Amino acid sequence: MFFSSLVAFLAAAVKAGTPLLFGTTGEVLTERAGRLNLGVEGMMLMGAFAGFYAGFATGSVPLALLAAFAAGMLGALIYAFLTVTLKANQTVTGLALTIFGSGFAQFFGQLMVAATSSQRAVLPDAFAAFFQHRPLPLLGGIPWVGPLLFSYNLLVYLAFAVAIVCGVYLRWTRPGQHARAVGENPAAADAAGLRVVRIQYLHILIGGGICALGGAYLAIDGKVWNAGCVNGQGWIAVALVIFASWSPFKAMIGSFLFGMFSVLRLYISAFVEPWPALAAAVAKLPQAFYDMLPFLFTAVVLVVGTIRRRRSAQPAALGVNYFREER
Repeated sequence: MFFSSLVAFLAAAVKAGTPLLFGTTGEVLTERAGRLNLGVEGMMLMGAFAGFYAGFATGSVPLALLAAFAAGMLGALIYAFLTVTLKANQTVTGLALTIFGSGFAQFFGQLMVAATSSQRAVLPDAFAAFFQHRPLPLLGGIPWVGPLLFSYNLLVYLAFAVAIVCGVYLRWTRPGQHARAVGENPAAADAAGLRVVRIQYLHILIGGGICALGGAYLAIDGKVWNAGCVNGQGWIAVALVIFASWSPFKAMIGSFLFGMFSVLRLYISAFVEPWPALAAAVAKLPQAFYDMLPFLFTAVVLVVGTIRRRRSAQPAALGVNYFREER
């Protein structure tokens, strides 16, 4: 009983951490190019609405994901134009993008719901089938290991695939090394012949699209439109970048840990059942306590990351605008 509950808990944590993995991977890609985009929450909200609306209107999962990716790129394009071209403050612009994304999702979401006869927007049944767990042939039937590693929907596998590809790209490919060079010292990269502006734009846009897929996951998984579906996970993704030391590979571990905090309240009673006194104490804890845990962990990560910041991990030029005339 205990082991079956543990496997179910870990599998649920992987699923709960998937939108965080999208958001963290996208932000790592952006920050590795030297841009501090705090608008992850806004891009996830834009992706949530665009993905939900495309799915609601067409019934197509691929179109929903493409629409979400495009919406995230649109939000990232606004950020890139303001910070790369116009040299606006990156922190302020990112915060403004979060506010813009929230208003975008609220406004257009209300229009979408108002256009329905039932005053609620519900996705077609095809999306519910898409989010069902699909054990992989042969591998999904392995006891314990199968349900934990090989029994998820396609978006979970996509999130891990994107993280692995981005990790390989940044660490072992020449374009990825160019992006890291720009993030470390844009003046030196420019002197070496790299096109700093193009590299920054490219990574900001792709990173924004990846972040938006996390919002689309939350909106589509909910099946009914909810403008608050992201619920602060964009901010957690920003903190996860520090926790992961700007590595997409470590982001997979971080998203899993945050996912554990998100679903702990659903499984903790099974874990403490052998100890009646502890089980009684746990039963008295309000739901708000468990809702607080991911954000409490976020605060701890930010504090520890500030105290023990690894200069070798954080891009040296992160958050600093590059003025070519000063080179």
